[in-house]
Amino acid sequence: MKGITRRVLVLCAAAATVAAASVVPAPLAQARTRAFSAPQIGIQFSADGNAAQCGGRTGEQWEFDHDVTEAIRFDTDSRAGGCHLAFGIYDPDALLAGTSVTYTFKPTPGADPAQCGNPGTHQMPVQRTSRTFGPSIRIDTDNRPGGCDLTFALSSPIGMSIDVDYSSDGDRAQCGNARPFPGLFSPVDNSRAYTMRIDTDDRPGGCRLQLRLATF
Repeated sequence: MKGITRRVLVLCAAAATVAAASVVPAPLAQARTRAFSAPQIGIQFSADGNAAQCGGRTGEQWEFDHDVTEAIRFDTDSRAGGCHLAFGIYDPDALLAGTSVTYTFKPTPGADPAQCGNPGTHQMPVQRTSRTFGPSIRIDTDNRPGGCDLTFALSSPIGMSIDVDYSSDGDRAQCGNARPFPGLFSPVDNSRAYTMRIDTDDRPGGCRLQLRLATF
């Protein structure tokens, strides 16, 4: 009996040693299990007149890396008012450090410039501490000559893209450089910019826009 008791005590001591060796200090365990927070891309979209001209998802929206934003829709015409639009990137873990993203808004050649409010090249902020939008542009295209060009460009030390899904649901001539149907993306990366033309008016239909931030 004494031999059995001795062996039991030895086995218990060995098990305790193994258990103690397998315990990871709390800070190290937390560091190992902590997941990075994926960056998000945001769109802010609103109307300042007839709200039917600015359809789809209005207000503020944010989507994680590799997820697609909900569609916004331009259908400005001779009705009153236009649409305000801005973009931003939220990057709490600085995974996109050193990245610069711009959106340039300008009238098309020969256009009435009043249709394209706040033209110029604007920075899409890449912020760690808060979800922040860049300067708002205003789309108020109608039957006046021409329309507005919106160009996305980026420079980044990491592998990434902003994928643009731009399509028409009516007269495609209103949506220059649109893809034939929704779900087809035009990538913006270190080697490629993308320009979409907005020239909506009283012709049927409008233009849809969705974005996807992708890192790889």
